[in-house]
Amino acid sequence: METWELDFEWLKVRHHVKDALRQDALPSLNAILLLIGIQELGRWKEQFEKEEKQDLMHIAVCRLLSYEGYYEFVGRDADGWPHWKATKKIKEKGLANQEKLLKEKVIQYFKELEKEEEASS
Repeated sequence: METWELDFEWLKVRHHVKDALRQDALPSLNAILLLIGIQELGRWKEQFEKEEKQDLMHIAVCRLLSYEGYYEFVGRDADGWPHWKATKKIKEKGLANQEKLLKEKVIQYFKELEKEEEASS
């Protein structure tokens, strides 16, 4: 994906989330990762503890990187939390390259959600 295309699609995702949550500001990558983690967990509560937020963001990263085969879903624990196992090392080096990869996968995730919503309508 070219830089301009990534920037455009990323901005679309951020606006979609901002509008869906009725917020004034565009969400950060971390905020979107947290929301994806909650989506993957499948349940909501008013306040997540700091450690739970970190776990939710980890769930999101694993889910997103599973598109590229870096993680594989292994199941849920007794509390219903999803667990993933690493299947290979991440090739992308450096924070900027890893952030770019995550943004690309967030875009892919939201496009899949959109398709699922259209199919169920």
